[in-house]
Amino acid sequence: MSNVRLPGVTAESDTPRRVLLAPSLLASDFTRLGDELQAIAGADWAHVDVMDGQFVPNISFGLPILAAARAASPLFMDVHLMIDRPERYLKDFADAGADGLTVHVESTPHIHRAVQQIRELGKKAGVTLNPGTPLETLRPVLPDVDLVLIMSVNPGFGGQKFIPHSLDRIRTVRRWLDELGSSAELQVDGGVGPTNARAVVAAGASNLVAGSAVFGPGGAQAGLERLREALK
Repeated sequence: MSNVRLPGVTAESDTPRRVLLAPSLLASDFTRLGDELQAIAGADWAHVDVMDGQFVPNISFGLPILAAARAASPLFMDVHLMIDRPERYLKDFADAGADGLTVHVESTPHIHRAVQQIRELGKKAGVTLNPGTPLETLRPVLPDVDLVLIMSVNPGFGGQKFIPHSLDRIRTVRRWLDELGSSAELQVDGGVGPTNARAVVAAGASNLVAGSAVFGPGGAQAGLERLREALK
């Protein structure tokens, strides 16, 4: 496992933080999905972005790709549902091999119910929100989740640049989780790479999603190693 533990002092915290690395399959070569998953075997999770062309202006992939990835890899399958009314499909994604399911507060009027459904399916429940959505909208559900995802780009497309004010949002949610005594993962997705990974972790993240920074020049194994080295 690539489980990285930063040195004792970071820019904003004196506490060593365990960091999980979750390469995003959206940036992988789908014609070589099995090989790509093998190349990231040293990661902690595989991040699976599901887009429906309605909640976000793009269509990615769905149940068959998740099932294929599940069959090809023992990695934790971290499924981010960027779809309208995700509660309609939670069981389907659970059955296809998801280990964790993350839903948007904007995608359903019943976010507590969706989180409860995920838990009842025996999966890790995550919640997220778009960069322009006030953080307060997720506070009511924080005590009930296993993961909070801070989107540091507008969801829908890979390869975007990190939105700088996302660091403030990470700091705020880290404070809220600590106040609750929550062990939930604080995940960050969007424009994360070797140049900013340490700053993102110093702000409070414990879980980094990276797409083009991993599945780039030199192959995914080299990309994962560059990210790991940046955190040392």
